[in-house]
Amino acid sequence: MTVICANNAVYGMTGGQSGPTTPLDCYTTTSPQGNIEPPFDLCKLMDGAGAAYVARYTVAHIHLLIKSIKTALTNPNFSFIEVISPCPTHIGKMNASLSAVEMFRQLKQDYIPLAKYRKLPPEAQRKVKPVGEFVK
Repeated sequence: MTVICANNAVYGMTGGQSGPTTPLDCYTTTSPQGNIEPPFDLCKLMDGAGAAYVARYTVAHIHLLIKSIKTALTNPNFSFIEVISPCPTHIGKMNASLSAVEMFRQLKQDYIPLAKYRKLPPEAQRKVKPVGEFVK
């Protein structure tokens, strides 16, 4: 079984409510003062649950994402891919007012390859998020 989780950080199809992956201080329809809960790392959950393949990419890393999907689909065991996507309809409007194009560009800045991420000091790691294959 392969799960491809489209993560836009909110419940975007039902009104933009805060969810378990909503970033801290992010404004949503259910957290108008900003989200007070730290976001849940879905890839760590799947790793801890014993998934045989766990990866995260963004819609801005399309070629790597396609390769990851092919890998996951050929894995005979449970695979999980988190796909980070922007939500200009809710997060964009309620927060920094970024356009869809600006949110897409921001993904490329905020998400970096896992190997590069692991080389960063802890204070720099807090400013970016890793993409790549976490379990293979």
